[in-house]
Amino acid sequence: MSTKIINSPSKYVQGYGELSRIENYTKNFAKKPFIIADTFVMELTKNTVDESYSSNNREYVIEVFNGECSKVEINRLKAIVKEKGCDMIVGIGGGKTLDTAKAIAFYTEYPVMVVPTIASTDAPCTALTVIYTEEGVFDEYLFLPTNPAVVLMDTKIIAGAPARLLVSGMGDALATYFEARACKRSNELSLLGAHVTEAAFALSELCYKTLLANGVKAKLAVENKVSNESVEKIIEANTYLSGVGAESGGLAAAHSIHNGLTALEECHHFSHGEKVAFGTLAQLVLENAPMEEIKEVIEFCNNVGLPVTLENINAHNVTKEKLLQVAELAVAEGETIHNMPFQVTADDVYAAILVADKLGKELS
Repeated sequence: MSTKIINSPSKYVQGYGELSRIENYTKNFAKKPFIIADTFVMELTKNTVDESYSSNNREYVIEVFNGECSKVEINRLKAIVKEKGCDMIVGIGGGKTLDTAKAIAFYTEYPVMVVPTIASTDAPCTALTVIYTEEGVFDEYLFLPTNPAVVLMDTKIIAGAPARLLVSGMGDALATYFEARACKRSNELSLLGAHVTEAAFALSELCYKTLLANGVKAKLAVENKVSNESVEKIIEANTYLSGVGAESGGLAAAHSIHNGLTALEECHHFSHGEKVAFGTLAQLVLENAPMEEIKEVIEFCNNVGLPVTLENINAHNVTKEKLLQVAELAVAEGETIHNMPFQVTADDVYAAILVADKLGKELS
């Protein structure tokens, strides 16, 4: 029998105003937590954090993160942790802040808590950090032995962020079910190097159903800077259901096609989730999914504002040679597109991109 593994954070907490209870979530792990946030997030959250710790007579250290998850910054912050005698790492903010907190925790061997201020990707729940150079160029992946001890989602803060960020998270989450399904069909390995558990697959499927049922309502709510039950459900889908589902369920063609699209300068100002959404449509074309399913995905994307055509990602005027380059990159050695239950060539991907674009136009 094959090995199956599911990874998840030790504790996932979500609610309106939960940041005001941050001390309650660190006290069982640490006597003096070390908290990092960039300048913008520091201004947004410092008073709330101060009040939580001072009202409970607890110590903590807070430090401004310089904005880049680099080895230099990780080492700078790690030295302060040692100097101040802290025993837990907390990151409040966006992806690079959270990744830096995870890396510091790994090198100091302390528990980590992440507090996302946006729900634009599923990265907070994963045991992975992406490290960049000081100039912001990709350096390496740091694979971590454990997922965060606590993921704390304050829906009041997240609902106040631009709606496009929440929608981008829906784009990333949209791929979760279809990629896990492909890995299950092919019996390929997840990001954990093991086969897909029934629990991970069920979370992936629930992620997709939650998006369909709540995506439009959640978008309308955050456009008006309010939170409601749909926003709560979408934040959980974008972060927890997609995070656990993708890490333990596996990736396939959608993310590989995203990786290929990053080579196009025309697409650089589009987010990870926006490019993944188009990659998901291309994956469905690639696997010759039922037309009803393709229509359902296109309708969802149109309703929330996710790309379904090359024009939607500013790639409608790129040359055939450039699109072929995208396809070549998508099938490079080591890409997750090879988890599909059939062999995929660059020509297959090129054709899928063109057909996905045409379907997106005709059904929009």
